[in-house]
Amino acid sequence: MNDRLRAAHPTEREVGMEYYASSAEGIGGTIRDRDEDFRVREIEDFSTQPIDADPDAYPHLVIRATLRGWDTNDFARRLSDAMGASRERVSWAGTKDKRAVTTQLFSVMKGDPDALPDIRDAEIEVVGRAGRDLQFGDLAGNAFEIRVRDGDPERVDAITEELRAFGGGSVGVPNYFGQQRFGSRRPVTHRVGLAIAREDWRGAVMEYLGNPRESEPEDTQAARGYVGETEDWAGALERFPRKLGFERAMLHRLVEDGATEPEDFRAALETAPTNLQRLFVNAAQSSVFNRILSERLKRGLPFDRAVAGDVVCFSDAAAPEGLVRPDTGRTQRVTENRVETINRHVERGRAFVTAPLVGTETELGAGEPGGIEREVLSEVGISTADFELPGEFGSTGTRRAILLTTDLSVEDDPLAFDFVLPSGSYATVLLREYLKCDPRDLG
Repeated sequence: MNDRLRAAHPTEREVGMEYYASSAEGIGGTIRDRDEDFRVREIEDFSTQPIDADPDAYPHLVIRATLRGWDTNDFARRLSDAMGASRERVSWAGTKDKRAVTTQLFSVMKGDPDALPDIRDAEIEVVGRAGRDLQFGDLAGNAFEIRVRDGDPERVDAITEELRAFGGGSVGVPNYFGQQRFGSRRPVTHRVGLAIAREDWRGAVMEYLGNPRESEPEDTQAARGYVGETEDWAGALERFPRKLGFERAMLHRLVEDGATEPEDFRAALETAPTNLQRLFVNAAQSSVFNRILSERLKRGLPFDRAVAGDVVCFSDAAAPEGLVRPDTGRTQRVTENRVETINRHVERGRAFVTAPLVGTETELGAGEPGGIEREVLSEVGISTADFELPGEFGSTGTRRAILLTTDLSVEDDPLAFDFVLPSGSYATVLLREYLKCDPRDLG
C-alpha cells in the first residue's frame, strides 16, 4: 500500500483519477488565459501526393490550418460553407481545443485549392492530394508548448524529480483519460455510459437530463432539478433552454412516446448524434480504466515495469521517427517465468504495460493486476459481456498503456512546458501533476 499518495481534486475523483503520482506541492497558476498560451501542433502520419496529382485518383485536397480560438468542428463547418461543400466532405485526424493555437491537417473531398477561403484567425496552407480522407489513426501524436501564468517555477524541479522516478527515468505519469473526456464542468458522460452498459435506459436518460451542477447557469440548474424531481417531460421541455439541443431532442421523444417502457428511454438516448452515443460508452470505459490505474497506484504496483499477470503490448514499428507509440493490437500475457524478459523490452521502450478499455472481446489480466480489473468492474456493476449492446452503444473493447512518458523541457521566464505525446493521451494529465489545481482551470 502506498501511503505517500496525494489525493486528487474531488472533480477528478468522480471520473476515477483518485491520486497524483507526485506528492510535492503544486506550482499553482493558470493556463489558457490567452489562446497563445496553449499551442499544439500535430505530428502527422499521412502521405500525400503533389497538388497537381490526378484529382480523379487523388480526390481529397489536404490542407494544414493554424487556428486561433477555433473549435475543430466549427472550423470544419465554416470551411465547408465557404467552399460550397457539405460538412461530410471535410475530415480531420484529431479534435483540438478551442482555447488554443492549433496546427492540424484537414482533407476536403473534391476540394478545389483555388476555392480556399480567407477565414478569420486561420492560416491555411495547401499540402497536397490524397486518395482517401483523413482518419483518427493518421494522427501519430501532438507537440505542445504551454505557458503557465502566475505559477511558482521553484517548485517545478521537485515535481519533475518524482515524475522521473515514477516513469523509470523519463518524466512519467499515469496515462489517465483527462477531465475533457467526461466534461470539465459537468462530468456525467461516464455515468450515462455505465447506466447504458447495465441496460438501465431510464437511469441513463436521467443521468443526462438531471444532475444539475453549480457550474451551470441558474436556468439550466433549475430545469435539470425539475426533471429529476418530477419526470414531467412536457414541463421540463418548457424549462430547458433552447441552447441545450440534445437534451431538448430527448425530451421531445419522451413526450411523444409517453416514456414508460425501457425501449422508450433507449429511443430517447438514440436521438443524440451517433458520436455522442459512442462517447457515452467510451467515457464509461475510460472511467473504469482510470479507476484501475488509481487502484494500481494505491497498491504500489509499478507502472514502468510489468508484474506477473499483466498484459503488455508492443511498440508500433510504423510510428514516425522520434515518437514511441504503443500498438495495442499486439499483446501478450506476462507469466511468472517471463517477467524479466518482458521488462527488458519495457526498459528499452519496446513494450508497455496495459490496462483494459473493457468490451465484449476484452481479455482481463491474471494475478494481482487481473484481480484489480475484476474488482473495479464488480464495484461499478458491469462485466465485459455487458457491452454487447445495440447500435452505437456496443463495443468490443481494447487495451491502453498505463504509463505516459515524455521528454519534458521547462523554461522559467516565462514559465512554459514543451513536450510531445502520442495520440490519445492528454496534455492536461501531465500538467495536473504540476499545477495541482481545480481541473476546470486546466481547460
